[in-house]
Amino acid sequence: MKTNPRAEVAYIAGAIILSKKGSTVYDYSQRKHIHISGSVDQNRVNIYDYDQSCHISGNGNNGKYNLYHYGNSHHIQLTIDGKKFKGYDYGTSSHFSGRVNGKSISLYDYGESSYFSYSV
Repeated sequence: MKTNPRAEVAYIAGAIILSKKGSTVYDYSQRKHIHISGSVDQNRVNIYDYDQSCHISGNGNNGKYNLYHYGNSHHIQLTIDGKKFKGYDYGTSSHFSGRVNGKSISLYDYGESSYFSYSV
């Protein structure tokens, strides 16, 4: 996955799992906060990433979300199960998985073969 979509997925997963929305996600790999606004709930995602100047939106049903990243023009599939999440990024044809632990989020990007850390 590219850097910002990865951070946005972490933000979305954190917002859904923790049932709360913040205005930033801290990306440890970029060493910066990414400012985000919009809404995230069990049925709908509609956020705006000010860092990349783009929307990410989609619908959810039973923990499965079909998202569209307007900045990179591709779909992202996200499935949430308890405190874990997984999915597929169609832009880079790669899987990802992760876990939310308090305000910390760990995401493994199979395309990069690396772990990435975030905080919400």
